[in-house]
Amino acid sequence: MTTENGAQDGANPSLNILTQYTKDLSFENPGAPRSLQAREGAPAININVNVNANPISGSDFDVVLTLNAEAKDGDKVLFVAELVYGGVFRITGFPQEHMLPVLFIECPRLLFPFARQIIADVTRNGGFPPLMIDPIDFSQMFAQRVAEEQARAKVQAVPN
Repeated sequence: MTTENGAQDGANPSLNILTQYTKDLSFENPGAPRSLQAREGAPAININVNVNANPISGSDFDVVLTLNAEAKDGDKVLFVAELVYGGVFRITGFPQEHMLPVLFIECPRLLFPFARQIIADVTRNGGFPPLMIDPIDFSQMFAQRVAEEQARAKVQAVPN
């Protein structure tokens, strides 16, 4: 039985990964083999991260972590790595107000080490040192996303 706030009576909150998968993986090394030559300084690396979540069924959700990494030496692109990595999660027993933080903080936190390893492996296999992406603060990302959506809602609510 489910209560008003979405929690199940007597049920302990539960978060289970049913499956994990690579949805899309791309690695481009446009300047090879020249891009693999020794260079004086470290390349500039830009990393973008995005998280999306969609319901599949009552308690099952598809959470997708997207990582884009680009390395440049000056204006020359050394490599571009793009990964869309997902997981299907079964989430039960959480109050409704906790669902978004679970989906956008806890689920990607569980997926990240696997996605990080895939990016490290693909950059190494591309001839570069493995790119070890620093841990990501998904809590901060979520707070920033909520603040942006609230600001957008306020702008839309203002009459012209």
